[in-house]
Amino acid sequence: MATPSFKPSQRFRLPDWHTNSHLLATNAERQRQASHQIRQEARVLRNETSNQTIWDEHDNRTRLAERIDSVNRWKETLDKCLTDLDAEIDALTQMKESAEQNLQAKNLPLDVAVECLTLRDSRRDIDVVKDPVEEELHKEVEVIDATKKALQQRISQAFEKLCLLQEARQQLSADHRDKVETLDIDRGCLSLSLTSPNITLKVDPTRVPDGSSTLQQWDGFSQLNRSRAEAEMKAAVELREAMALTIAQTNNELEAQRVATEFTFRKRLREMERVYGELRWQEKNTLEEISELQEDIRHLEDDLRRKFQNLKLCHTRLESRTRRPNVELCQDQAQHGLTDEVHQLEATIAALKHKLAQAQDALDALQRHLARLQADLACKASSMLLDAKCMDTRRKLAAPAATFAPQVDTFARTTNRTLSPLRTCPLETL
Repeated sequence: MATPSFKPSQRFRLPDWHTNSHLLATNAERQRQASHQIRQEARVLRNETSNQTIWDEHDNRTRLAERIDSVNRWKETLDKCLTDLDAEIDALTQMKESAEQNLQAKNLPLDVAVECLTLRDSRRDIDVVKDPVEEELHKEVEVIDATKKALQQRISQAFEKLCLLQEARQQLSADHRDKVETLDIDRGCLSLSLTSPNITLKVDPTRVPDGSSTLQQWDGFSQLNRSRAEAEMKAAVELREAMALTIAQTNNELEAQRVATEFTFRKRLREMERVYGELRWQEKNTLEEISELQEDIRHLEDDLRRKFQNLKLCHTRLESRTRRPNVELCQDQAQHGLTDEVHQLEATIAALKHKLAQAQDALDALQRHLARLQADLACKASSMLLDAKCMDTRRKLAAPAATFAPQVDTFARTTNRTLSPLRTCPLETL
């Protein structure tokens, strides 16, 4: 009969076995309860986090949309500001070009005035006089120099203002480009979703990049750019108004001086023509007087020759009667009469000679004065010819300078309406 074998191991008691089963069951229950609790908490957490994530994503999407709207509003504001700034730059550029054209146009009247002064320097003798025409010509040169200086100053101011406007435009343009780029980025962010293929995890996405600004700084930067641009545009509008006024004033001053100068020219020419006509009348009368005086001198000479013949006759008679013989050589009435006639003829001849000398002196004086008259007439004719040449030269300025009317309104930058004839008609030539 075989003997049973026993494996040498630890033997548990039956109570231990029951206790172990009970512990296992109890632990299993507790673990299930803990797991159930965890599952419930996990469900709550998933619900809460899911809702939180959804709301966070919704809130951030709303914030992105609001931010896009805010940036877009600033972009539109900058668009309008840039448009206004470009219009103002164009308007100021046109005004500057108009001022430059007006400045260039002042060279012609200056050249004409200087040419007139040069021509009038060719006058001779007494006609080289500082008359009102010369004073007006010098005044015209001064007016032209003053207008050129005023226009040049305005052109320099316009150039400086254009530089400032361009600088303000560069700032606005850079800000506008940044806004456009930001809109593209934020709109791209807004268009992303959970199913987008290009979403990935990034390294430290919550970092604050260098150069970041606060919302107040961002808004203040754009406000500053806009305020600066508006201030420069306002100053440019005022400058354009001042330039338009300066152009109009300089044209009016120059036109008024041109009219005054030409009026003085015509007045001086009429005065010279009157004097020339009077001198011609004096020359004519002097020539007539010389002719009559020469005729009278010839008559005096003829009378003087006849008186010499009469004297010769008396002398001959007296000399012949001295040859009477003896007592016949008496002082009779004939002898006394011949003697008296000789004395009378000698006195007459002396008177005629004296009067002839006076007549010759008067003739010489008349001829000398006639020469002076003719010389002065030549000077007057030369002076009138020079002034006539000046008037011909000034015909280049006969058409008044075109009335300045900017194509763009200086206040609203709109096209100007046509002015009434009263405002556009040129000054009447006096």
